[in-house]
Amino acid sequence: MRKPVIALSVGDAAGIGPEIAVRILRNKELTSAADIRLYGPEEIIRKAAELFAPEVSPDIVPVGSLPFAELIPGKLSPEVGKLAYDTVVRATEDVLAGKADAIVTCPVNKAAINEAGIPFTGHTELVAKLCGTDSFAMMQSAGKLRVIFVTTHIALKDVSAHVTQERIIEVAKLVEEAAKAEGTEHPRIAVAGLNPHAGENGHMGTEDETVVKPAVRKLKESGMDVSGPYPSDTLFIDSIRNTFDGIVSMYHDQGHIPFKMLAFDKGVNSTMGLPIIRTSVDHGTAFEIAWKGVADTGSLEAAIHTAIKRANAKRKSAE
Repeated sequence: MRKPVIALSVGDAAGIGPEIAVRILRNKELTSAADIRLYGPEEIIRKAAELFAPEVSPDIVPVGSLPFAELIPGKLSPEVGKLAYDTVVRATEDVLAGKADAIVTCPVNKAAINEAGIPFTGHTELVAKLCGTDSFAMMQSAGKLRVIFVTTHIALKDVSAHVTQERIIEVAKLVEEAAKAEGTEHPRIAVAGLNPHAGENGHMGTEDETVVKPAVRKLKESGMDVSGPYPSDTLFIDSIRNTFDGIVSMYHDQGHIPFKMLAFDKGVNSTMGLPIIRTSVDHGTAFEIAWKGVADTGSLEAAIHTAIKRANAKRKSAE
């Protein structure tokens, strides 16, 4: 079986993306398991390799042009933001065209892209749009810990309007599929409540009674092993979360904060429901330490490992 090809977009050039992208090429376990192609401005990638991994020779798919002399590490730039956006688009298009087996993304800066005049809420939504997919969800994972999101990059004041029975059912099925694909025969899924204390029987908001509980009931009736809603302030403690194979989180910070507290250096961000494989680091551009050679590569290594595993499984199932 040929090695899978990974399209690795280096993200915002002013952040830590280029340096962690070249440094992971030192990892023989990764490079022996996949052909890793770095997407982004060629001069930036080569300079990062020269500074932080001089022993590697990156396989580069050039996107745009940015002289290193014009780059200001750690500084938000609309020009650099547009280049990062274009890089993700090119890498996604190559995976859709069959030129690569998966896309792995280094972090971009949302503000930089928006200030370039491009409406942008995140990788998740962009890649889904490029794939023509309406049914998708963000999932963060680290081993058995899987957290999938009913809502993601929207204002907190808008969350309750987007929490519907249909959406809860949709994402719960996606996290169940993910757990099964990774070898769990009968996944157990927990659903977090929307309100404090999961609403206290309707005394702290009615959504858990009128939306979440009916969705859980319908999932149970479909044959899934699912329960909830659980108060989110205790759902992530060891003795509770370790009994589940997937957790449905209602909004961004409800799931992201505990997940990153538990698995920041090894967490993987995935977009589920796509026709292609897409994984990512679970951290941002870290402008404050960019181009200093000190950024942790653990999350990127985990994201590539996950992409390789899923690409091999997808190819095997197609045989």
